[in-house]
Order: sequence, then structure tokens, then C-alpha cells
Amino acid sequence: MAAATRDLELFVREALGRGESREAIAGALAAAGWPPEQARAALDAYAEVAFPVPVPRPRPYLSPREAFLYLVLFATLYVSAFHLGSLLFDLITRAFPDPADGEFVVNRLARSMRWSTASVLIAFPVFLYVAHLLGRELARSPVKRLSAVRRWLTYLTLFIAAAVLVGDMIALVYNLLGGELTTRFVLKVLVAAAIAGTVFGYYLGDLRREEREP
Repeated sequence: MAAATRDLELFVREALGRGESREAIAGALAAAGWPPEQARAALDAYAEVAFPVPVPRPRPYLSPREAFLYLVLFATLYVSAFHLGSLLFDLITRAFPDPADGEFVVNRLARSMRWSTASVLIAFPVFLYVAHLLGRELARSPVKRLSAVRRWLTYLTLFIAAAVLVGDMIALVYNLLGGELTTRFVLKVLVAAAIAGTVFGYYLGDLRREEREP
């Protein structure tokens, strides 16, 4: 695979150096059976500037600082989302108490709410600050959007959000079929769907914006 990729890059570089148009090169690669995505990526590796030889575009590189920032960003996102959901769950439980709940449950709810409130108050501002830092860096150097660690963590986040949404819908249908729907349960399902759906929609939209932009 690596050898084939090198052959593709050499072919594109030589063809551009001989003055062939990008459309003609893409057509030749398509006729040879190369996937359109690979052909487009090979062509996009060279800038469209007037120069006697093909000029390569800058390529992303992974720095320890960048990896650190993205790990902090997504870790604080997970902590914020989890504890925001936990806090809203506890508020719903207190608003719609079960007669079977005893004093122990009430005390547990109070401790859980304090812990969740503290977590959101600390983690969410850190998330916003790191997102602001990374946003400024991406604005200055858009090529950093191709960062491998950024893409891996983004797709991992999409997977987790999708898993939560699917599990949420399964729980809803299961309780619906069993005739066990309560106001408290429905509200918790809506909270989980809203948080996971917001995260999923935002990062999916971010990836689609990348596909539309050069």
C-alpha cells in the first residue's frame, strides 16, 4: 500500500510538472482504477500556483503541545457532558420523586448534585478556553485541521455520541413496549438525547465543513 501511494504521488508530481491539467490527471487516474478520494488527495497535495515545477502544500505534523491540547479539549468535553446529564437527571428525580425513595436516596442525590455541579463549573470553562485557543490556531493555519489526533478524537467522539443515542432509543422503545413509561423516564431520555445529539451534530457538521472547504 505504501509503495502504491508513492507511485501515485510520483505520477501526479511528474504529470503536473509536464503541464497536464488536474482534470486530465484525475481522468487518467480514474481510468486506471484509482478511487476518486485518493486521486483528489494526491492532487490536493500540490498548490495551484504558477511555477515551473509543482509546489507542495504544507503538510500537518503532530506536536506534543497539539496532542496535549486536543486531549484536554475532548476529556473536558466528556466530563462536562457526563456531569451535565447527571445533574439534570438528579434534578428530574427530585422534581418527580418515587414514593419508594428513602432518606438514603435523597442524601445520595444531594452528594451527586454537588459533585456534578463542581465538575461542570471546572471542566466546561476549561473546555471553552482550550477550544478558543485551538480555534485561533486553526484560523491562522487551516492545514492543522488535517491533524491526525484531531480527526481520531473527533471520530471517537462521534462514535460515543452515536452509541449513546442508539442506547437511548433502545431504552425508550423497551420501556414503551413494556408499558413502563413515566414522566421521569421520558425526561431523562430527552436529556440524554439532547446532549448526545448536540455533540454529534456539532462535530459531524465540523467534519462536513472540512470536506467543503479546500
